[in-house]
Amino acid sequence: MASYKEIVTKAIIGKGKKYFKNNYNIAANDHPTNVLGCWVINHKFKGYKSGDKIGVDGSYDVNIWYSYDNDSKTTVLNEKIEYNELFNVKAKPDADLTGDTDIIVRTLKQPTCSRVNVENGIINLDIEKELGVEIVGETKIKISVEEDEEPWDEIEDEVDDKIEQEIEESITENII
Repeated sequence: MASYKEIVTKAIIGKGKKYFKNNYNIAANDHPTNVLGCWVINHKFKGYKSGDKIGVDGSYDVNIWYSYDNDSKTTVLNEKIEYNELFNVKAKPDADLTGDTDIIVRTLKQPTCSRVNVENGIINLDIEKELGVEIVGETKIKISVEEDEEPWDEIEDEVDDKIEQEIEESITENII
């Protein structure tokens, strides 16, 4: 007869992902003519609980290579962009979000520049990214436990007639 036991363990109790597209306007010291390239690097982030939502604070560096002075000179503009995003992560039924939980944030799509142009000396760019969030918390699972112990198998030495004959022949009666 099987009985059931409850085990308390840590497991993923909520999971979700969200796509973001943000627009930024950056002023340059020189009057840019054309943007020659845009890179997003050094993406850092951290997740936390904020009431019934999950917040993610992060930052990344944007390097914009542009020409100025009627395309006769170039330079690179470095700008650190910080962000704060909120998620509505759906928890599994019977999940306790009020207890001790860990928030795990993953980048599903690294931040990239999808559009960049110059308007009236201001650099206008779009940054796209996708973040995934997992909430790890305590949960209970039930398992079936069998009370009956399985019987032990009897282990017998494998001795055949040939081995018995060798043993008999190796015994010398003179020693006794």
